[in-house]
Amino acid sequence: MTSTSSLQETATTATTSATVDLPLPAERVWQLIGGFGSLPDWLPCVPESTLSEGGRVRSLTDEEGGVVVERLEAFDDRARTHSHSILRAPFPVTGHRSTPTVREGPGGRSRVERSGTLTPAGAGEEEAIPLFRGIHTEGLAALKKTLEG
Repeated sequence: MTSTSSLQETATTATTSATVDLPLPAERVWQLIGGFGSLPDWLPCVPESTLSEGGRVRSLTDEEGGVVVERLEAFDDRARTHSHSILRAPFPVTGHRSTPTVREGPGGRSRVERSGTLTPAGAGEEEAIPLFRGIHTEGLAALKKTLEG
C-alpha cells in the first residue's frame, strides 16, 4: 500500500492519495465499493450510511456516533470511479473532495486508489494532510482485509 501527499504551490489546497493492489478483478472490487451507500459493507469504522436526496447525499455515522455528511458529485460506473464532497464533518478542512477509483491490473488483479483535495481550515497542513492520508490509507487497509477475509 502506498500513500502520497502534497501542498500545491498556487493555493493552500492540499492533495493526498493512497493505493492498494488486490488479487481480485476490478469488477469484483467495484461491486463492493462502487455504491455510494456501501461503506458499512467494507469499512468497520462506519457502521451506518443513510442515503437521501435520491441517493446523492449520504450521512455516515462512525463507531462513536459522529456524523459526516457527503454529496455525490460525479459517478462513472464504467470507469469505476466517483467523487464526493464533504458537506458537514468535524474535520479541520474545507473544500474536501474525495475520489475512489478501481482500475484493472495485470493478471486479473486490481488497483484501488483513494485520492482527495482539501483546504486546511482551523488547523495547519501539518495536521490536516496526515489526517486525510490516514483516512485514505486505513480505509484501503480495511478494504483489503474485507476482501481477503
